[in-house]
Amino acid sequence: MEQRSFNRLGRTVGAVGLGAWQLGADWGTVSEDDAMAVLATAVDAGVTFLDTADVYGDGRSEQLIGRFLRTRPDAGLTVATKMGRRVEQRPEAYTLANFRQWTDRSRANLGMDTLDLVQLHCPPTEVFASDEVFDGLDTLVAEKAIAGYGVSVETCDQALTAIARPGVASVQIILNAVRHKPLEQVLPAAAAAGVGIIARVPLASGLLSGRYDEHTQFPADDHRNYNRHGAAFDVGETFSGVDFDRGLAAVHRLAPLVDADRTMAQFALRWVLDQPGVTVVIPGARDADQARRNAAAAALSPLTDEQLAAVREIYDELIRPQVHDRW
Repeated sequence: MEQRSFNRLGRTVGAVGLGAWQLGADWGTVSEDDAMAVLATAVDAGVTFLDTADVYGDGRSEQLIGRFLRTRPDAGLTVATKMGRRVEQRPEAYTLANFRQWTDRSRANLGMDTLDLVQLHCPPTEVFASDEVFDGLDTLVAEKAIAGYGVSVETCDQALTAIARPGVASVQIILNAVRHKPLEQVLPAAAAAGVGIIARVPLASGLLSGRYDEHTQFPADDHRNYNRHGAAFDVGETFSGVDFDRGLAAVHRLAPLVDADRTMAQFALRWVLDQPGVTVVIPGARDADQARRNAAAAALSPLTDEQLAAVREIYDELIRPQVHDRW
């Protein structure tokens, strides 16, 4: 698989990684056996970057990855986790004492003495302006609790503030064929600063897989059911904030652009990989077949200029008016 660099972290990773939210919770039930099969299949297919969080299943995702790591001690994996969402979202909660407590819990869950990458998990906007917060993260690096740190963000303004911090190694942001705003300023700024970009929600919560229609029903414990209007957390995390019916209309127009040698999901992943400045894209997978197909997108040819222009036109006509200025 193509390798790309986190310059400030001093690591290279496969261009397609694995998002592990679904291994914890909020996507319906994923059994432990299925979770281990997803991890094994992804790694066997060339994935070297795993993204999780302490809040996914209240630690279940981290624990499953930790169990997997013990079976593959020489796999050369980079594991990124996140912290900060297990408490009430107040800026004053982001203290060094809490950072130590949170990272110690993740270290235990993952079975790692030093965490590869820890990201603040979409914290309150005020946190990004706090010198004390980033001094605390620098302390964790000095104490070797973590090797590096980054931020997961909701908005482009948050991303740009974080990129200006000299110690930030990565920014994780929603980027996909129905979320284009990061292309304007965030990706160029990150590339200029040597900050890695982790592109999350690349399939818009599965919308861009082309598998859903107006009759699709999601389980009660799936965020695509209970968070469709932002009842539980930022609505931008569910279908990238796009109204489901409008998203389906965009998918219908995207479908004829997909080449015969790839699925629609692979087309959508390739679109993300083709954007300058992206370090790694992190699709999730609920079963081994999905993991295998997602990883295979890295070996596909880039989209043509005509395909890229068509995606942009569909976005401008259908999606931009609804989501572009919100995040």
